[in-house]
Amino acid sequence: MRYAVYFTPARDAPLGRIAAEWLGRDAYGGTVRPQGAVGGLSAAEIAFHTASARRYGFHATLKAPFRLAADQSEEQLLSALDAFCEAREPVFIPRMTLARMSGFFALVPGEPVPALDALASDVVKSFEPFRAPLTEAELARRNPEALSPGQLRNLHGWGYPYVFDEFRFHMTLSGRVTPTDSPRVSRAIEHTFGAFLDTPLSIDTLALFVEPEAGAPFLVHTARTIGPTHQRKSA
Repeated sequence: MRYAVYFTPARDAPLGRIAAEWLGRDAYGGTVRPQGAVGGLSAAEIAFHTASARRYGFHATLKAPFRLAADQSEEQLLSALDAFCEAREPVFIPRMTLARMSGFFALVPGEPVPALDALASDVVKSFEPFRAPLTEAELARRNPEALSPGQLRNLHGWGYPYVFDEFRFHMTLSGRVTPTDSPRVSRAIEHTFGAFLDTPLSIDTLALFVEPEAGAPFLVHTARTIGPTHQRKSA
């Protein structure tokens, strides 16, 4: 089993519902959603282009998937998640937009949000004690020969290349799309997510995701609202 700490919208949040329909699966419970034709793409084409993103569920990576360290327990990990969320405040992204990153499409902030980068760095550091060291096979799967020196240091030091200065908040909506297919996929995503583009997003939930066994779809194990408990009750 592997764990991960991700941002994902709260259960039944409008953005999360639309994303689950687009990806064909809801990470809350793992319900499979029927995918229909959208914006010139057939249901089969959408299923093909979303296959890799569907396994992980709609999310933004903060602490990448990890095996639990031998001296830690799931109960301790959940307690740490509670304590972390209690001690922080939600982060506000003024504007989300659609971007193509290394060939795949994702929702990303429209401009830099330093508080978001700080939150991501705090998650990486705070949950590091729970991460078991990477095996040689796990290191090899990250294609270390293709990483920059900084990314390689991150991989060995923190279990993931894209942390700290290499971090870029993104919520993946597709696998890698060829330049030929890119315009059609982009139009379909814009059609589906149009109400959420150029609009704000509150990063107010952290979720512990689990991969029950190697290659299995990731599921939300536990989601926690960010912010002190007294503020949650008064909101």
